[in-house]
Formats: sequence, C-alpha cells, structure tokens
Amino acid sequence: MQHLLRVSLLLILLFCSFPGKGQINNAAVGSRAIGLGGAAVTLPDLWALSNNPAGMAALKEPALGAYAHNRFSLKELTTVGLLAVLPSSRWGTVGLDVQRFGGEYYNEQRLGIGLAHQLGVVRLGLKADLLQVRVKEWGSRKAVALSLGGQSELVPGLTFGAHIYNLNQAKLAEFQDERVPTVMKMGLSYQASTKVLLVAEAEKELEHPVAMKGGIEYQVLPALTLRTGFNSGTRAGTAGVEVSFKQFQVAYAVGAQHQLGLSNYLSVGYVLQKREQP
Repeated sequence: MQHLLRVSLLLILLFCSFPGKGQINNAAVGSRAIGLGGAAVTLPDLWALSNNPAGMAALKEPALGAYAHNRFSLKELTTVGLLAVLPSSRWGTVGLDVQRFGGEYYNEQRLGIGLAHQLGVVRLGLKADLLQVRVKEWGSRKAVALSLGGQSELVPGLTFGAHIYNLNQAKLAEFQDERVPTVMKMGLSYQASTKVLLVAEAEKELEHPVAMKGGIEYQVLPALTLRTGFNSGTRAGTAGVEVSFKQFQVAYAVGAQHQLGLSNYLSVGYVLQKREQP
C-alpha cells in the first residue's frame, strides 16, 4: 500500500503544473539557477546549455558539469545529469548534455546537443533534445524538441535574455494529442555593482499562467557567493551558496515549498583550462 501511495503521488506531481513540475518542461539546471529562483535566461555560464543555449557563446574555455536534484525527499523525483561545453573559433560553442529523471515506474532520459555564436553584442543559441519518456507497463515514447535562445547586453550591466523550448511542439503520443510542453521565457539581469547581480524573469507555458521568478546574487568573497530567490510558479523560496577553488565551482541550493517540503540541488563545474592572467 505504501508503495502504491508513493507511485500515485509521483504521477500527481508529474502531471500537475502545481509545484512539482516534471523535467520534461525543461526545468532550470545548475545550483546557480535554482538559488536564483530559476531565473537563468540571461546568465552566460556552463549551465546555459540547458537554461538558454545562447549563454554558452560567452564561454572562452572548455568546461564540464555534473548535478543532482532531489525534490521533496522522494527518490522517484531525482534528476541527475552531465554537461560538456567546447568553445571553438571555427564552429562556435558546442555543448552536449545527458539527463535522467524519475524511478522504476516513470522515468525520462534526455540527450541534447547545442550550438551558440557571438554576433557582435548578440549571443544566439540553438539546441535539439532527444527525449525518451518511459512508463512501466505502458512502454516508452521518443520525441525531438528544438530550442532557440538569445542574449544581449542592452546597456553596460543590463542584459536581456529570451528562450523558447520545444518550438516545434514535439508530439509524444497520438492519444489526446499529447505533446512535450512548449515553454517561453524572457528576462533581465542587472549587475548593480561588482558584487551584486539582480535577475528577473517571466515564464509562460502554453497551457498555464505566467510564472514570475527573481533573485539576488551577492559575492561575499572572490571564492564565496550567496544567492536567494523566489518562483511564483512553484510557489517556492530558494537560497544557495557557491564556493570556487582552482578550476572547480561547487554550488548547493535549496528550495522550500510550504506544502511539500524541501528540495536539494548540488552541482559541480570544472573548467578544463585557465588562461594566464596578463
């Protein structure tokens, strides 16, 4: 009976837009994004490969990343993933990521490849995700979702970002015309000082109301950064901390939803090469 209750709760969380959104809607990736309430559409970092591929174009060195996200202490709501980004003068910046979400009865796999270019003051990115959704006893389905994103610094310190996920409205099944959710995001970030970054973002999934997200990032020390944020879509407050040493960035974030509890996120980034400082 306990097992049946856990499976029932999992299915409710996956197919309701209420706080426990499933991964197939392209949830934010990286502890930095989670700590800022999920507002990551303007951020130029390794995790941009999933959050807005245009952000990859700002990277100058190859980088690797790994992350794990557990929602509400349920192992069936655990996501793990790996990313790799390679800047190239000939092809632009290329990224590859793999992700797995779920447990024995319901799980999702994603294999994505992205490409980004810097064109003057504008960064543009494209990505294709091969998605596989598997439900035990019902089998699995595959679909390809295409994404397009852009970023631009409007004035010094103020950056605009926009991203649309699954612009081709990929179909998972003929039954009830089941499709991968299409999600549109746009936002602004403002570098208020050398230590303070403000971010704000609006997210719209076609069949659901607009969700507002925002956050503040404060660099306490060169190697220590604190973050906090909110997300009206998940009705959660978030907080996070990041420690940088040598070529590593280790970040942790937590989200608090008053009805379902805490979610924990851990990510590790690694820059393969460091340019010598002049």
